[in-house]
Amino acid sequence: MKSIEVRTLKIQDYEAMINLWRQADLPFKPKGRDSKSEIQKQMEAVPEYFIGAFHQDKLVGVVIGSYDGRMKGWINRLAVHPAYRQKGIAQQLTRNVEKTLKEHGAAIFCALIEAPNKESFDLFQKLGYSIHRETLYVTKRRSKDL
Repeated sequence: MKSIEVRTLKIQDYEAMINLWRQADLPFKPKGRDSKSEIQKQMEAVPEYFIGAFHQDKLVGVVIGSYDGRMKGWINRLAVHPAYRQKGIAQQLTRNVEKTLKEHGAAIFCALIEAPNKESFDLFQKLGYSIHRETLYVTKRRSKDL
């Protein structure tokens, strides 16, 4: 899509990011990992992992990368505003975060997709990702808010 500017997000974009996650029905933890203070710490540590897509200064897409230091780069919190879907924005954000993760040493790119989310499954398959249905995701949390 023309007129989409992709750039590194800043903490000033936090409220717009949260609003976008809500509009995209992406679950988030505002009292835990997605709190403003946690996001700010992460942004200060590795700002280039926070990428936004803007249309006329409006945040319409977001992705957050992370790297585990063992060749795996993670694609997190990918969301596109419903009115801007099917325009290539998610693909553009994914390619941008892959490039950044590769620059940090990642050779494997991973994403966790919460079911049901056919659009995300289709996107990642289109971009060459393999779906591993035999992998189970388990967590242990101090609190459900984290």
